[in-house]
Amino acid sequence: MSGPDVNLVLRSTRVVTPEGTRPATVAVAGGTIDAVLPYDTGAPPGARLEDLGDDVLLPGLVDTHVHVNDPGRTEWEGFWTATRAAAAGGITTLLDMPLNSLPPTTTVEHLRTKQRVAAPKAHVDTGFWGGAIPSNVKALRPLYEAGVFGFKCFLSPSGVEEFPELDQEQLARSLAEIAGFGGLLIVHAEDPHHLAEAPQRPGPAYADFLASRPRDAENTAIEGLIAHAERLNARVHVLHLSSGDALPLIAAAKREGVRVTVESCPHFLTLTAEEVPDGATEFKCCPPIREAANQDALWAGLADGTIDAIVSDHSPCTTDLKTPDFASAWGGISSLQLGLPAIWTEARRRGHTLDDVARWMSAAPAALAGLSRKGAIEAGRDADFAVLAPEATFTVDPAELFHRNQVTAYAGRTLHGVVRSSWLRGVRIAADGVLAEPTGRLLERNH
Repeated sequence: MSGPDVNLVLRSTRVVTPEGTRPATVAVAGGTIDAVLPYDTGAPPGARLEDLGDDVLLPGLVDTHVHVNDPGRTEWEGFWTATRAAAAGGITTLLDMPLNSLPPTTTVEHLRTKQRVAAPKAHVDTGFWGGAIPSNVKALRPLYEAGVFGFKCFLSPSGVEEFPELDQEQLARSLAEIAGFGGLLIVHAEDPHHLAEAPQRPGPAYADFLASRPRDAENTAIEGLIAHAERLNARVHVLHLSSGDALPLIAAAKREGVRVTVESCPHFLTLTAEEVPDGATEFKCCPPIREAANQDALWAGLADGTIDAIVSDHSPCTTDLKTPDFASAWGGISSLQLGLPAIWTEARRRGHTLDDVARWMSAAPAALAGLSRKGAIEAGRDADFAVLAPEATFTVDPAELFHRNQVTAYAGRTLHGVVRSSWLRGVRIAADGVLAEPTGRLLERNH
């Protein structure tokens, strides 16, 4: 057994490591992974041994796209409820989006407000994105120095008036500023002109809503973003990709050395337009859930590395905002607690492994945000784990979810993969749906 300070040992016949899944014993000292050792290595005197049997030990998931809405819209969500849902779902680190809270995270003062609210409520480690809006170019560097992980912007209306979108000139100005200090811009990429030209037919028909958010809006916005990134040698990240048509463009940009990364989300990878009932606005999000053939293209993009990561884009609201009219209903999918089993259910059907899932949902998001202590089961990383029973199934009951409003597009679905427990720096924070008191820390970039 490794160092003398080992106080916890976890053993499983299936431990997902960067080198692959294998039987192993993981030694933890002071909240850090001390060593990954052969399966039959004994625990040192005084160390607690947790034998997980055949349950899979995964690195704790890292979700870099969560709308917590706290403070200001806490009837939609909050740090207490969101981080409990995250912990129950195997997520041990999340990054909060800068909008849907009041105030938005667009100044250092607003960041400090968010941090004060989050500190006593966080069940998982929690960091913050800043926001790039037309009026705050001069605030970007101070925000970065204050610890945000990067900046989010919209290229089309965000849905909330306090977080306006950037036009192309404002995008270029903000991106040049961010590139000047080596930061990252993460982008909701839908072109407003294509959206304005698309047919707008209010009502309960999902086909009408889908037509109002065409793939061309994403494709055009991504093409323009890549051009800006190439010209400025800037780092950009495409949020919640839903259009499979954009993948060749992105792959070509990556081959040419453009600094672009891409995420998609469980709802785009597991739900299809063909199965959305009319009036079922729990399925509404922007960009939208598209057709099954498009979903196949997204999975191919994951398989070949064009899409880097899978994150939730958990964007909840109160039940009353999910009106049966797709045009007026709030757009957002609540999935924080369900992302791992939803993705594993579809991944296993398509021949992928839990090594792939860990790469997409833990290692890649951690790398995106520069969270060097997260994302893998290897010595020197934080002892953050999710314990999964991958063959077990359950049927989603919204009443059993921890996020504030029990509305979800996954209601009634039978999923593979039961999260048995979650561990944060060597402390069990969730076990069989029972949550410990909050021990999450607030994270800042490079700290």
